[in-house]
Amino acid sequence: MKTQHVVVVGAGMGGLAAAIDLASRGLRVTVLERSPSPGGKMREIAVGGARLDAGPTVFTMRWVFEELFADAGASLGESLRLRAAEVLARHTWGDGAPFDLFADAARSTEAVGELAGAAEAKRFVAFCARARGIWQALEGPFIRGQRPSPGELVRRSGLSGLSGLARISPFTLLWKALGEHFHDPRLRQLFGRYATYCGSSPFLAPATLMLVAHVEQQGVWMVDGGMHQIARAMADLATAKGATFRYSTTAESVLVENGKVGGLILQGGERLAADIVLINGDAAALAARCFGPQVAAAVPPVPPTARSLSAVTWGLLAEAEGFPLLRHSVFFGNDYPGEFRDIFTHGRLPSSPTVYVCAQDRGDKAPTVGPSGPRPERLLVLVNAPARGDLSFPDAMELDTCTARTFAFLERCGLTLRRTPEATRVTTPADFNSLFPATGGALYGRASHGWSATFDRPGAKTAMPGLYLAGGSVHPGPGVPMAALSGRLAAQAVLADLTSRGR
Repeated sequence: MKTQHVVVVGAGMGGLAAAIDLASRGLRVTVLERSPSPGGKMREIAVGGARLDAGPTVFTMRWVFEELFADAGASLGESLRLRAAEVLARHTWGDGAPFDLFADAARSTEAVGELAGAAEAKRFVAFCARARGIWQALEGPFIRGQRPSPGELVRRSGLSGLSGLARISPFTLLWKALGEHFHDPRLRQLFGRYATYCGSSPFLAPATLMLVAHVEQQGVWMVDGGMHQIARAMADLATAKGATFRYSTTAESVLVENGKVGGLILQGGERLAADIVLINGDAAALAARCFGPQVAAAVPPVPPTARSLSAVTWGLLAEAEGFPLLRHSVFFGNDYPGEFRDIFTHGRLPSSPTVYVCAQDRGDKAPTVGPSGPRPERLLVLVNAPARGDLSFPDAMELDTCTARTFAFLERCGLTLRRTPEATRVTTPADFNSLFPATGGALYGRASHGWSATFDRPGAKTAMPGLYLAGGSVHPGPGVPMAALSGRLAAQAVLADLTSRGR
């Protein structure tokens, strides 16, 4: 019997997970990646002679990767060195001592009480219970399962009709639900930020996203050598199971023969035969004909108005003074509603941004200080931005204004970054659009706005026989572990279809 040849386009989290699963089951797997190394959005850049993570910086849901490696006969713990963080993140509103959120819920409850009083601490406990309940209702039937319709989700989860569905809070906006839990506006803002983890506005996203709080309480890990090591370890495992990787290789179009996938045409004209093509890229690129006209109708297009957040980032090798940075630090602006109006309503960079700083040479305790004072360290500074990169956004003047505003705000919060042009690398929505075509720079696929938005994401199977999808723009959603799960779901769909055809 012929061994089926699966070509995976894109060595991001979803593509790597799918390659591991499919190669482990004996299929012939070829992974095409246009970059010279694996990772996709989990990319690494060179700045000032150092290398730093310039994509995702938070590693959660470790169990996803433990299961992936174990199912392939390997051990995550033997492949990566992971350290559990005691402090999830440090936060400041610029008007007092920093507020730390801990992996230990009891310590976080105590910290909330010190910040905002005993009543607010009690409300925090209730919030955590609600977040845990949403997670428990969705983990099996939604997060681990193939994309359901709303009705299928109700049936799979054992919920009873619309009243049962309401228990997972899809019909309530996150901001409103947070107002029911927190009276202190700082806490409402802090937990509202979880909407941005999937590229959305807390004022438009469903309260279902409260489950992110529970995900973080399950654990946040720091990866020795940086997040990019996760991608390298996954690529090594896929190779060990028999997958072949072709880096610096671009797929230009998917071939369709007799109504089903027949292979790909690569840049330069090479024809690569394949029984199955699995695209680990943004679904918007497929609909925009980035993989040729024959498969453009395999998934619905993503309107620009439905795009998730993009970002402006500064990769720095710089000295940091003043504010006591930890690995993850968040500096909240003073007009949270205005930040998201600017981005999603007006399509411009926010005038009062929230700024995230990832200090990659720090842990969750001690600052980085040399014998004679601060020393240069690797930093990633990020502000949210609209996904308008396909319109050459932002222009030089907008970017200069954003840069000045961002670093002046950090100084007002007590953080001085002594940076130089030669040790600075800026990435804008236009740059992200070049890296991830047809997205406008959107980093999370569709925004999760409205109760039905999550059901608008495509699943692993497309309308074209032999064509499958994985990645953060498809079910179950964005983020490192969710993208990996999408790859596993795509592999499951491939294997199920091959079994049903008797192959």
